[in-house]
Amino acid sequence: MDPHKDFRAEKGCVFHLTRLRQLLEMIRFSHTLFALPFALLAAVMAWAANARGDPRVPFRWQDLSGLLVCMVFARSAAMAFNRLADRRLDALNPRTRGRHLPSGVLSVAGVAAFTVVSAMGFVAGTLLFLPQNPIPVYAAVPVLLFLFAYSFTKRFTLLSHFWLGTALALAPVAAWVALRAEIAWAPVVLGGAVVLWVAGFDMIYACQDVEFDVKMKLFSVPARWGIAAALRLAALCHAGMVVLLLLLPLVYSEFGWIYLTGVALIAALLIYEHWLVKPDDLTRVNRAFFHVNAVVSVGLLCVGTIDVLL
Repeated sequence: MDPHKDFRAEKGCVFHLTRLRQLLEMIRFSHTLFALPFALLAAVMAWAANARGDPRVPFRWQDLSGLLVCMVFARSAAMAFNRLADRRLDALNPRTRGRHLPSGVLSVAGVAAFTVVSAMGFVAGTLLFLPQNPIPVYAAVPVLLFLFAYSFTKRFTLLSHFWLGTALALAPVAAWVALRAEIAWAPVVLGGAVVLWVAGFDMIYACQDVEFDVKMKLFSVPARWGIAAALRLAALCHAGMVVLLLLLPLVYSEFGWIYLTGVALIAALLIYEHWLVKPDDLTRVNRAFFHVNAVVSVGLLCVGTIDVLL
């Protein structure tokens, strides 16, 4: 055996693993937790209909696999595309110039290839719902275009925060449609809560870049109305989210006191999130954005699933 050949093969393997790790870091793969729990909660809600004797929604491992594959690849494609679209802005922003593309850790060609592969993985994932439901296949490209379009919204509209919220809200609505081939009030109300939740914490996160956004004439609520007003509007969005979550049992009768207790805890977490961030102190934005929001999404999935199962 040629030891040099083995060494080269091992070195190549390490290189590819390092590159994959860098790509996953770039898209913050761990933050898939923000959207995936809402898709899974909608799936649990849809499958629970089978317990009521609705034959349209039998549990299939194939469908669960389709949901997971589509969610992971859709988010990966959207995040990678966002990094491509914003790479020049990121290079000018002191907070983001150390990201993988501006710093040269990853190449434009490499990230573009990753985006294409992820998009193809998302489209391929929709095939898992066949032959029972062809709707996900037909909707795959329009959904991707909507996700990609978000990357440009900050250049022309203050509604960019709500566009991002709608992009994540597609997760529970799409999961319901993929499993039931219909639109119903339950996933729409849950999706509305997601819109307000994401828009609110995106406004908080955008407070870090208020000076840069003003300088570059980018559209964001903090750049337009100031940090204090942005935090107030974010709080209003999160209050609206809690209201919609409280209304959800009116259109989905499987939820009871366990779910409502979970919503109360989520409300407390959101209050804590807004207590962390002050107009004159943004040092704890990352704790509010990443830690609290991950607990909110996973927590709602847990209490919703437990309530449905019991």
